[in-house]
Amino acid sequence: MSFRTDRFGGAEVVAFPQRAASVAAAETRLPVLIVLHQECSTPGRVGNALRALGHRLDIRRPRFGDPLPETLDQHAGAVIFGGPMSANDSDDYIRREIDWIEIPLREQRPFLGICLGAQMLAMQLGARVAPHAQALTQIGYYPIRPTGAGRSLCPHWPAQVYHWHREGFELPVGAELLAEGDDFPVQAFRAGNAFGVQFHPDVTYAMMCRWTTRGYDGFSAPGARQRHHHFADRAVYDAAERAWLDHFLDRWLERRPVLAQAAE
Repeated sequence: MSFRTDRFGGAEVVAFPQRAASVAAAETRLPVLIVLHQECSTPGRVGNALRALGHRLDIRRPRFGDPLPETLDQHAGAVIFGGPMSANDSDDYIRREIDWIEIPLREQRPFLGICLGAQMLAMQLGARVAPHAQALTQIGYYPIRPTGAGRSLCPHWPAQVYHWHREGFELPVGAELLAEGDDFPVQAFRAGNAFGVQFHPDVTYAMMCRWTTRGYDGFSAPGARQRHHHFADRAVYDAAERAWLDHFLDRWLERRPVLAQAAE
């Protein structure tokens, strides 16, 4: 679709100043590394929030041959997203991603693991990743409870968050528990500048439509919520989860080492 200025009788159309400022900011800030696991995957709401903060996205899919950087000197941080695979799978790209997480840990760069990404972080830190003992799943919205450390990081947490997983993980030794749950006790944790969340703050409405259509067979799993509950609960809990994500990402990127910030 194109827009012609002569539709307005020759009047000059002036760009909004705040848009120009955001473009300038995007050109001076380091990009955020985004690791996805399927051809059709997107960074969803996380990507939207990072772009709004002025960061470009360096999207890579190691599963399909994209390399991961040997250092994060040229990135503001890194996010590994979820996927239908398991951190326990023997696929080469799974092993490579888990091993690669040593780089942001060693360089103390902001790292965020979401669902599968959090399980990979936990495994890199020596924790066990496994299905629930009673084969329960979390597919839909479920309550979480922030710990004192979690409230110090972000004072306002949503009462329930969106999940889609069959496995959970132990709290790594030395890590700080930020939020807990019932069937899967570890819901969010921190290890230095690295964070892992078992839930999916990245899911947009469009993503939920796709997941609940293509993943309909998951609704028969023990503990799963039926499709209509996903949308009914989203109307209640999504605004709080979105606000939490925006606050979290802003604080998360502030954790860059001083030298990295000076290089921007």
